[in-house]
Amino acid sequence: MTLASPPAPVATRKSTLGMVAQRAGVSPSTVSRILNGTARVSADKQAAVLEAIEALHFRPDPAARSLAGGRTMSIGVLTQFIDSPFYGEALRGIEDTLRDNQYAALFVSGHWNVVEEGHRMALLEERKVDGIIVLTGKLPDEALLDMAARLPVVVTGRDLNSPGLFSIDFDNLEGTRLAVRHLLGMGHQNIAYISGPLDHPDALQRLEGYKLELASKRIDMQDALVAMGDFQEAGGFQAMNQLLASGARFSAVLAANDQMAYGARLALGRAGFRVPEDISLVGFDDLPHSAFTFPPLTSVRQPVYEIGAKAAQAMLTLLAGQTPPPANLAAELVVRESTRRSMR
Repeated sequence: MTLASPPAPVATRKSTLGMVAQRAGVSPSTVSRILNGTARVSADKQAAVLEAIEALHFRPDPAARSLAGGRTMSIGVLTQFIDSPFYGEALRGIEDTLRDNQYAALFVSGHWNVVEEGHRMALLEERKVDGIIVLTGKLPDEALLDMAARLPVVVTGRDLNSPGLFSIDFDNLEGTRLAVRHLLGMGHQNIAYISGPLDHPDALQRLEGYKLELASKRIDMQDALVAMGDFQEAGGFQAMNQLLASGARFSAVLAANDQMAYGARLALGRAGFRVPEDISLVGFDDLPHSAFTFPPLTSVRQPVYEIGAKAAQAMLTLLAGQTPPPANLAAELVVRESTRRSMR
């Protein structure tokens, strides 16, 4: 008895851009423009194309799209620390927005080192990305403007605009003013401050806001109440220990970011101080974890995910040959249980 041969595999027909266009009732060029984010079509027409893509399981060929449109459908993103809880939220906003528009993100870290940032920018350009998003950093404005002459650039944490370059800024100065105003309103007169490194533009602006709000209430800033940190938990821990060891008197502490506030909270607890019963504590950024610390942390909200999403959308707008709308973001104080009225 002879065994039957296995059936020959049935060839499956691969969906094409033309098939998508025919099903959606549009031209192939319209499908192509919708895929690369440059189409100006009605919502109904775009929905029809997306439905056809899903129904036909159409998967564009990145190489073909690059050849056809002169694009790689990839965006370079220069962050500082890819494992940072702050930058992680921004990266998620970028990735979600780009993915929804058929783009991929290529992430690199600069580690707050201007030389390394320059090398990473050059690497992204060599990889033929269609544009670069820069999350703050130390690169001088001139370097960003020079890159924008060759590739679209979106940068956060700056107020810098020119052809091919768009910036999204956040009001750091007003953010710390809001926090100090809140503490003063609760009767705290001696407010300690844990600063970020002063070669960081955000740190400079936040420290200036602390000084300005005290001055507006005719309160002299005490140098003994300012400690330097590094925007990391360990830096906040060390800075708080220095404040406690100095013998300076204070009833509240403002940290220039939430990560340092976490470290400061640990140092206070180990020294026998309760938050907020003995010392009130405020952070900056309002990271997702801050609502779940003990006690939940009062913090200046910086909409990090939204910043990433807006940066990605601005990049897509630049690639479409248009000018993004202004996107500067205002500060907001989120009051939780780590602050209370001064009992002193």
